[in-house]
Amino acid sequence: MKVLFLTQIIPYPPDAGPKVKTWHVIRYLVERGHQVTLASFVRPEEKACLPALEKLCAAVHTVPLHRSRLADVANWLRSQITDRPFLVERDDLAGMRALVRLLMATKPIDVIHADQLSMAQFGLVREPLLFRSRSIRGASGFSQPEGKHEGRVFQGRPALLYDAHNAVWKVLEGMQLTARLYQKPLLSLEAQRLKRYQGMVVNSFDFTLAVTASDRQALLEAAAAYPVLDEHYQPHISVIPIAVDTYQLQPLKRNPASNHILTLGTLHYPPNADGIRWFLHEVLPLIHQQMPNVRVTVVGKNPPPDFIQLAAQKPDWIEVTGYVPDLTPYLERAALMIVPVRAGGGMRVRILEAFARGMPVVTTTVGLEGIHAKPNQDILVADTPKGFAGAVVRLLEDEQLQSQLAANGRHLAETKYDWRVVLKRMDDVYLEIEHAKARSAVDSV
Repeated sequence: MKVLFLTQIIPYPPDAGPKVKTWHVIRYLVERGHQVTLASFVRPEEKACLPALEKLCAAVHTVPLHRSRLADVANWLRSQITDRPFLVERDDLAGMRALVRLLMATKPIDVIHADQLSMAQFGLVREPLLFRSRSIRGASGFSQPEGKHEGRVFQGRPALLYDAHNAVWKVLEGMQLTARLYQKPLLSLEAQRLKRYQGMVVNSFDFTLAVTASDRQALLEAAAAYPVLDEHYQPHISVIPIAVDTYQLQPLKRNPASNHILTLGTLHYPPNADGIRWFLHEVLPLIHQQMPNVRVTVVGKNPPPDFIQLAAQKPDWIEVTGYVPDLTPYLERAALMIVPVRAGGGMRVRILEAFARGMPVVTTTVGLEGIHAKPNQDILVADTPKGFAGAVVRLLEDEQLQSQLAANGRHLAETKYDWRVVLKRMDDVYLEIEHAKARSAVDSV
């Protein structure tokens, strides 16, 4: 089928969770014979990555994207008027709407595959009045689908597929638990907006993809809270986990006797920064009481200023690198990886990639959500500062346990989370789209 794939970020190189997920989905669709036309926002530093996607896709079209604090303030103020979520308002650019309209007018499109929530708006020509803003909603030339999923007719329009990387509203709901007092009302209001909007998207699209069963439940909850025209309508949500490439990510030669531990992530993403900040302030001092020579390296783009300040104050304890193009040297010198997460949704790609590389991992219950790994067999899990510190010390002192977790994690990645294994489930979704379109063609005769 001919697929118009909409992304908020250029999904190459696959060096961050959302990019990893999207890159493998596009690879899989192309491998299965679908013709993928990519329409994506592009930041100035991403233009050099376009050739890799041009080799893979039938065509690649981009719309320039420039972020600024002034623009963010304007979009936040606008969202207070429109009552749409900030991230949706922020990405509502006329250039993308014009591009999608042009592609729909000039190319045959069977499926619009909208990747992440902010791109779903470009698959709808008309949002409900509650969500209308500065422009006529949508770009594709058709309105909200109506009726039961099995009764939807695709005559004259593509099928709509919303690829939800997570239940976004649940992320903000979780962040309220650890937020400062003045932040809680703002987070609560934005979480409500996101829940309404994400519920509208799930009810408006023909198919939705979730990465975990808990995200699926959260999306169903959001959809149930949003009114639909047909009271009997049931959202069609399939669970397809995030995948990694275990052929490319081979086990590495780490140092089991090392006193280095590693954590990484996109540090401007609040849940990532919150979890690492919790570790640095509340967990690391407890580790040092038992093992004074332990040093943690924090790798990731856009580290918060307080991380840099703390590393300057305690250089023997903490190293903050910022973004690094090659993680291998940092992984090889570390004995283990930590993934301290206290709020979030979706799946932690960092854990899957650590499994693939044969890296022992300590995380939290939230960090393990959606990953079918057994605590104490494949991974260590702890949620309190004392428990997390104890798990790290236990692993540092037990090289045999490190080897066990490394081997079991690698096996889990190969058998359950490799993209060639996981994304076979995508076939069922696209096959159902084909059948629905075929039924529509028969009904139109």
